[in-house]
Amino acid sequence: MKPIFGWLRRLKDWVEAFAQKPSAGWMLFVIAFTESSFFPIPPDVLLIALGVLLPKKAFRYALICSVGSVLGGMFGYLIGYQFFELIGQKIIALYGVQQQYEYVQSLYQENAFVSIAVAGFTPIPYKVFTIAAGVFEISFATLVCASIISRSARFFLVSGLFYLLGPKIKPFIDKYFEVLSIAFVLLLVLGFAIIKWVL
Repeated sequence: MKPIFGWLRRLKDWVEAFAQKPSAGWMLFVIAFTESSFFPIPPDVLLIALGVLLPKKAFRYALICSVGSVLGGMFGYLIGYQFFELIGQKIIALYGVQQQYEYVQSLYQENAFVSIAVAGFTPIPYKVFTIAAGVFEISFATLVCASIISRSARFFLVSGLFYLLGPKIKPFIDKYFEVLSIAFVLLLVLGFAIIKWVL
């Protein structure tokens, strides 16, 4: 386990160092955009680092993250609507959620807005829902509205925590980094499990 956590700590140090660069906001936007359509790593990692290091700008970064994520969701919709056979199928196959993707269609028939909003706020892989929304021709307005509400709520909640706690929480994160890493991975696994067994 130590080699794994050593690698994670090096990644954490890199993210924290990168968070202090002027281009951090742009990188946050790029990660948020791509994660909503095809990229596996959530933007929360960089958002948290920025919140810890620059708590006074936490809400600014939450806004950047929200805008990037919503626009990325629109791109995911485009992939599903126009380029599913070329790109979308490969993304679904990459995450091994083909059966769950197909079941999303029935969820959309019941309540597309709620389904997208839940996926946008939780660890459920959001890209599956944005791509599926395009394939199943869900109202684009529904996707955008649900995305704005759920993604903004998620990122502003995270940033609000670090705005209030600021640098005080950094020693806690440094001390319990291994435990927090495991918890984060479990949340991601839970997200996939929800798609596979609950939705």
